[in-house]
Amino acid sequence: MSPTPPTQIILSTSRANGLVAIPYGEEHRRATSALEEAGFHRIHGGAFAAPLADWPATRQMASALVHRAREHGATITTSPRPYLADFGDDLAAQLPGTWSAQLELYYHPVVQEDLIGPLWDSGDLLQALLHDPVPAAVVLKNGMGTELLLIERPGHSSRYLLGAFATEEYDDNWEEPNAPRSIVLPGDPDLAARAVATSFLPSYSRALHQRRLDTVLRALERIRAEYETLQAIKASGRYSDGVPLADARMIPEMERTFADFAWLSFRDVLEHAPVLLSRCRPAMTPWPQDAAALERLRTAIADSQDTRDEDKALSGVLFSVDGWKQARSRFGVAALPAIETWLADSETFERQARAAVPGGPVALAAPSPRLLTARPAPPAVPRSSAAHR
Repeated sequence: MSPTPPTQIILSTSRANGLVAIPYGEEHRRATSALEEAGFHRIHGGAFAAPLADWPATRQMASALVHRAREHGATITTSPRPYLADFGDDLAAQLPGTWSAQLELYYHPVVQEDLIGPLWDSGDLLQALLHDPVPAAVVLKNGMGTELLLIERPGHSSRYLLGAFATEEYDDNWEEPNAPRSIVLPGDPDLAARAVATSFLPSYSRALHQRRLDTVLRALERIRAEYETLQAIKASGRYSDGVPLADARMIPEMERTFADFAWLSFRDVLEHAPVLLSRCRPAMTPWPQDAAALERLRTAIADSQDTRDEDKALSGVLFSVDGWKQARSRFGVAALPAIETWLADSETFERQARAAVPGGPVALAAPSPRLLTARPAPPAVPRSSAAHR
């Protein structure tokens, strides 16, 4: 991170609060003392303010602040932008749907590092948090699971950066390949909202769709590899390296071990597949015959819900390692019919989920090798029928 003064006061103006000051730096408490001694009062969000209605009084407080800041070793910086909370409120009001905007202040430079873990970004916003001082940000929420982060663009006098946090199901976001790129916003809230609504949010929706799909497919492939190995051992009486089983009574223990492993991965399917299935419209694709398979997958999800609920209910219970393994094995055995259904119809699911990307048919990523070898040909459409679509 680039060096900053250890004690800094950042001034901007607000239509509601007047002259607004943010204390910042490794010794930000000294900046806070200077503001309080100069007569500034703390406002909602943690900043300090002095009203602008009484200009002589404001000049007196500003003069006092200069002297107090000098006494406390604080550097005063005047921002060319309006107070960030005001811009955030204006932006939220212009976005489609209902959004809230909450200002967050990071008095000490290290506090902004807490944003890096949940941030889901592959662009300038992540780089700014890694390398530049970010004294303040606005978190925008739509109440439906989407959370955005807005900051002033470092090194620029009027522009902003906006990106997304990962949804609550994900916590491993560093260098995640599907991460959307943050967007540079103009200083005009109307133009900024238009850019967010028409560019960033559609890109974010497609990226999240792809991330969910990748999560489900990876889970199924992990399960498939172990499932096929277990079935081969049961059929042949030999391990995968050809060595005969010493005792057939080992099979039940192997099945319990598989159930434990499978449940850990199948939880990802139960978590992320429902929203993907809800978007699938087989009748609007070249494969309308997929509807029956999708209904089997939905039924399998529903049949596993009680098991999933029990798993969640036990998440806060203290168990030994063996206790958790036994519980997961029980869950995996209960969900085995659903797991087998998902393994059998996974190519259909992938085909339909790729066709259901938000915003229209966009090639999200390369299909899995299984889909490439199993993709059925689209049904033939007479030229006369196609001409009337």
